[in-house]
Amino acid sequence: MDTLCRRIVTALEDLKAEDVRVFDVRKLTDVADTIVLAGGSSSRKMRAMVERVTQAARDCGVRCLGVEGQDYGEWVLVDLGDAIVHLMSPSARAYYQLEKLWMAPEHPVTTALR
Repeated sequence: MDTLCRRIVTALEDLKAEDVRVFDVRKLTDVADTIVLAGGSSSRKMRAMVERVTQAARDCGVRCLGVEGQDYGEWVLVDLGDAIVHLMSPSARAYYQLEKLWMAPEHPVTTALR
C-alpha cells in the first residue's frame, strides 16, 4: 500500500494539489486502510487529479472501483479499495473537516514527502 500511497501523493503534488494529507485508518474502520485528502481550486483541476490518481493506481496494479461527485466539482471521491481519495474544494474541505472526523494519525508517506 505504501507504493500506491506514494504514487497517489506524487501524482497530486505534480498537479499542485493543495494540502495533501494521508491518514492510516486501519484501526478506525474496515472500509479502507488509507484515506487521502487533497484540495483542488477548480472542477477542471479536480478532473485532472482524478485522471492522475486513477492512472497511478493502474500503474500499481490497483483497479479503481468508482468515482463519485466528478460532475459537481466540490467533492470527488475516488474508491481504490484499500485507499479512498477525497478531492475537495477549499469550501467543502473547510465545511466537512474530514481531518477532524477521522482523527487518525497521518501516514508516514505524508511526512516523508514534506
